[in-house]
Amino acid sequence: MGRGRAKAKQTKVARELKYSSHETDFDALQRELSSNSSGSHYEESDSEDPDPYDDGYDEYRR
Repeated sequence: MGRGRAKAKQTKVARELKYSSHETDFDALQRELSSNSSGSHYEESDSEDPDPYDDGYDEYRR
């Protein structure tokens, strides 16, 4: 497919997404958000704060 046809197809899809009205299932959204908040994978570290200027490549510098 040529670049012009690909761009036209992307434009068509973008317009459909922008202007079509989708029914939002707020109950399913609420279930998804509440299930993710209880099982968060983020844990704070108890170790000291890392050097803000350390980019992790110090051992490779000459």
